[in-house]
Amino acid sequence: MPASTAVHFFLELAVILGVCRLVGLVSQRLGQPQVVGEMIAGVLLGPSLLGRVAPGLQHQLFPPGPANTVLYTAAQIGLVLYMFLIGLNFDVNLIRHRAGTAVAVSAAGIVTPLALGALIAIPLLADGVYFEKGVSLALAMMFLGASIATTAFPMLARIIFEQRLSGTPLGTLALICGATDDAFSWCILAIVLAIHRGSPMTAVSAIVGGILYTLVLFTLGRRALARLGTKSERQNSLPASALTTVLILLMTCAWFTDSIGIYAIFGAFVLGVAMPPGRFAQQLTACLEPLVTTLLLPLFFVYSGLNTQVGLVNSGKLWLVAVGILVVSIAGKGVACAFAAWLRKVPLREAIAIGSLMNARGLIELILLNIGLQSGIITPTLFSILVLVAIVTTLMATPLFEWVYGRRRVDQSLPQDANCEESATETENVELDIR
Repeated sequence: MPASTAVHFFLELAVILGVCRLVGLVSQRLGQPQVVGEMIAGVLLGPSLLGRVAPGLQHQLFPPGPANTVLYTAAQIGLVLYMFLIGLNFDVNLIRHRAGTAVAVSAAGIVTPLALGALIAIPLLADGVYFEKGVSLALAMMFLGASIATTAFPMLARIIFEQRLSGTPLGTLALICGATDDAFSWCILAIVLAIHRGSPMTAVSAIVGGILYTLVLFTLGRRALARLGTKSERQNSLPASALTTVLILLMTCAWFTDSIGIYAIFGAFVLGVAMPPGRFAQQLTACLEPLVTTLLLPLFFVYSGLNTQVGLVNSGKLWLVAVGILVVSIAGKGVACAFAAWLRKVPLREAIAIGSLMNARGLIELILLNIGLQSGIITPTLFSILVLVAIVTTLMATPLFEWVYGRRRVDQSLPQDANCEESATETENVELDIR
């Protein structure tokens, strides 16, 4: 019955928000971002802990069926709104004013994980435990490579803001590299999903559709949206009509990109980037951010936790595989990016700091893994292993960054050459409470 499903969903919401808040506070006391606590809370509420300690209670709270569908749907709405906010607060000027070092670090953070992911995908696919039947070697290679190559860009931005590194060469370089690597990872994932769902023409239509969608939004769409921003700024407020228009556009873009074979959050992020900056973006952020980050986004972490079964990693062989993937992930992302930065004459301390930030995977990898699981590419076993990798690499980021770089703001720490010039634009984009 719809009424009983709604009543049960209210109970789920209360439990989810309470546990996420509690674990998040503990994480913050330990020097970790709120997002780490919410990731852990999701696993605790799933079969990995609550399902083992009190299986009856866990099943009663999160039963399969309509209530689970409602939770999934609400989580997807939260993700779409959240990625829109990230795009809304992303300063494109950061990319325009950086080259050289950013290209080298970004390339290392993509090529190395893809190569290592492709290598370890060969024995994993042959084992038959980690990928679903029918998944080709090429798809397994690309998916595992993309999952290793991701960076928790929202969390990276938050750390940079908290460390007062906004606008510095180090902070700007890390932001550019994180955004670039995530963009490449999502492109690879789009290709994987398109091929997995149908013929190669499906992949072509998804890629072409995605390119056309981006071009239209950044040209005609940006001009039309600028008028909306001008009107709101003239009134010095965000009218309900403007907010409604933005939400209609957002849901339409999410639907369109999902329907052409690219995940909905891609459409949301691009729309956010195309929105007019300034006062209008700040008003939208102030209106949407509290509800999204405190109510809707924790639902996604819990939904991921419900699909994470650490108990599936129940043998020495599987734990060895988990440790192996963790080592490969750290080497392919953190070490490779740090080494590339060091080769570009970035001081060793700053190079390691950049590597530690790039190595965190957080929310972005959880999104990618959920797509892979829902699409029938990976099994729950590999999903659980990669969730553990995401949590561990995210846990490492802040302590390692603090140990290597501390809370010192060094404005002239990177070489001031043509490859890394000071931007006159302050990076207000990271002031959003993004994770």
